[in-house]
Amino acid sequence: MRAIMIREPGGPENLEWTEVPDPVPGPGEVLLDVAASAVNRADLLQRQGHYPPPPGASEILGLECSGTIAELGEGVTGWQVGDEVCALLAGGGYAEKVAVPAVQLLPVPGEVKLLAAAGLPEVACTVWSNVVMHAGLGEGDVLLVHGGAGGIGTHAIQVGKALGATVAVTAGTGDRLERCRQLGADIVINYREQDFVAELRKEAGGADVILDNMGAKYLGKNVDALATGGRLVVIGMQGGVKGELNIGKLLTKRASIAATGLRGRPVEEKGEIVAAVREQLWPLVERGSVRPVIDQVVSLGKAADAHRRLEEGGVFGKVLLAVS
Repeated sequence: MRAIMIREPGGPENLEWTEVPDPVPGPGEVLLDVAASAVNRADLLQRQGHYPPPPGASEILGLECSGTIAELGEGVTGWQVGDEVCALLAGGGYAEKVAVPAVQLLPVPGEVKLLAAAGLPEVACTVWSNVVMHAGLGEGDVLLVHGGAGGIGTHAIQVGKALGATVAVTAGTGDRLERCRQLGADIVINYREQDFVAELRKEAGGADVILDNMGAKYLGKNVDALATGGRLVVIGMQGGVKGELNIGKLLTKRASIAATGLRGRPVEEKGEIVAAVREQLWPLVERGSVRPVIDQVVSLGKAADAHRRLEEGGVFGKVLLAVS
């Protein structure tokens, strides 16, 4: 098969469209003919040499895909050859074929096209596991989403609204904020021009749940923005890895902070998340309350162009990589 490989750590020019051995499904796995994958910021870090795959995972980039089941491994039940699915991956999505544990498969939901479904698994599992399963977002809560225009952000806006929350987002331009509002965001904050803590306090009194991709840079301000009993979930480090924490403020607010990752979890844990997504989130997708937000579709062989586009900024939602 053909796949995108990293010649050496560095820029997008080091991505190479080349032939590699076909994967073979092991026990409990299925083999997919990939229709499309999607670009995530973790892929950029891996390309640069900063985010190696977990032990045993494919060296090929790609944390999600959609496709058709081509072969069932030993012991797999509940799926058939020919089923159209999307999948959460630990790697291997930038390829014509990928082997994936069957517990990490999701059916293509409702009216969503097979190609567009490639942009769902990573954001769906990330948002649901953090915002709902961990932080317990519910009706009437206030959810603050940093990076509201990105893949995670555009999905989190829709999930928050579908669950009856008031959703606040940060983004860097008026156009992106307006598009977030069109997705359902109630409060939009330009982080280049406004203090998100002051704006959030003024508009909503504080956040019950914050989904943060910045890490250290926003740590202190996020604690300031939390309401009493608030939950801060850190899922990224775009703003650095070390910050200063005022524990006194955290104690006064009886608030909590968690930092979580998805890729390195055991297959069993990922399977539990995928099962919860299928049972509780997929009906919202099937009804159209939550939908994939696609910025652009690029041929998989031109993955380097897609990486450049994400690095340059301006992407709203997901960039997909189509195999054909």
